[in-house]
Amino acid sequence: MNRIESVLAALQEKNEKAFITYVTAGFPDYDKTEELIRAQESAGTDIIELGIPFSDPVADGPVIQAASFEAIKNGATLEKTFECMEKMRGSGVNIPIVFMLYYNTIVHYGVKNFMDRCKACGVDGLIVPDLPLEEQQEAQDALGNCDETIMIQLVAPVSADRIPKIVGSARGFIYCVSSMGVTGQEGQFHSKVIDYLSQVKAASKIPVMMGFGIRTAADIAPMKDVIDGAIVGTHFIQLLRDNGFSADAAAEYCRTFKKEMNEL
Repeated sequence: MNRIESVLAALQEKNEKAFITYVTAGFPDYDKTEELIRAQESAGTDIIELGIPFSDPVADGPVIQAASFEAIKNGATLEKTFECMEKMRGSGVNIPIVFMLYYNTIVHYGVKNFMDRCKACGVDGLIVPDLPLEEQQEAQDALGNCDETIMIQLVAPVSADRIPKIVGSARGFIYCVSSMGVTGQEGQFHSKVIDYLSQVKAASKIPVMMGFGIRTAADIAPMKDVIDGAIVGTHFIQLLRDNGFSADAAAEYCRTFKKEMNEL
């Protein structure tokens, strides 16, 4: 069983929802990235999405775009991110980590080389927003039938007719985009978000997570009965910046969100 699947199975046994955060690799630097990941693990965060900085992050709003730009300006690279992963795994960081990146980065590295490196250095999953299900064959073939690294599928409000196909053989969890457009839209969820999430939940045999626009646990209260967890990205990046990348502030936010979410 993949590390993501093990964590989510344990949460379901306890009837708890998963809390997932997003951080940009190398923002503001790799030492801080590692410190922030360790702080979140100690605070009880369940899964971390580690964004690979890219020059044209088309699914991301201005906050994550700026973080990506600054990370690149400060020297962040895919190779350094792999090295950071190897260092963390070698020193006892066990929290599931999912790379979130664009397919151009994978192609440039070499699809088979990229997948092999992910498996070797402890990347548990991949989210590739610009790689639709129908175009994933090469990536899936390169991963093979393994537990080390799995593809996480994205579903959007416009995916209605394709939902059964997308979730049919998915692993880990389903990432439900809550709104149209890019990340960080401050809770401006799709007008029929509960109907849409319910449709995904009915079709999926694995946990369903909601992301885009979430800031506090209260934001997901109306959807609490149809999702298995929440993903916070833009707000978390902004919180880190506003607090000088304080590991204590990151841990407190994660601890509080998870507690409040499971008390809804």
